Amino acid sequence: MRIYGVTGWKNTGKTGLVERLVTEITARGFSVSTLKHAHHATEIDQPGRDSYRHREAGAREVLVASPNRWALMHELRGADEPPIEDLLAKMSPVDLVIIEGYKRGPHPKVETHRAEAGRDLLAPENPTIRAVASDSRHDGLSVPVFDLNDTKAIADFILAEVGL
Repeated sequence: MRIYGVTGWKNTGKTGLVERLVTEITARGFSVSTLKHAHHATEIDQPGRDSYRHREAGAREVLVASPNRWALMHELRGADEPPIEDLLAKMSPVDLVIIEGYKRGPHPKVETHRAEAGRDLLAPENPTIRAVASDSRHDGLSVPVFDLNDTKAIADFILAEVGL
């Protein structure tokens, strides 16, 4: 599977860009999956629901199945967070996996940037960032800079980078 990342500081448009990229790239006939990294304790099930109760009771994994989808939750219970490669190995094959987050991961990525977030760019110090998608100009960078809302151009860039 080919992988490409979207990274950046909080509130810079990562999730919105990933959502638009999935729509754009799947519309072109490619299969796409996503892997999202969070630095906090992410909850995908709700208190009181059966899956939550199973997990809270101590289950290491909880698989929820329905006629429409299935989801597998795995509790680390104090173990180290697995590397990206281990997580990708659990995914079904697709043309492209878009990884959101993992600023320091070894995979190529586009950095999102919004001036109002007030954070410096990661790109000058991170060689895995191959382009920047921003709402403001950034002259003098050694990587291409795209308008944050130019999803088509960013998708073209990513697909060319991964050879699709």
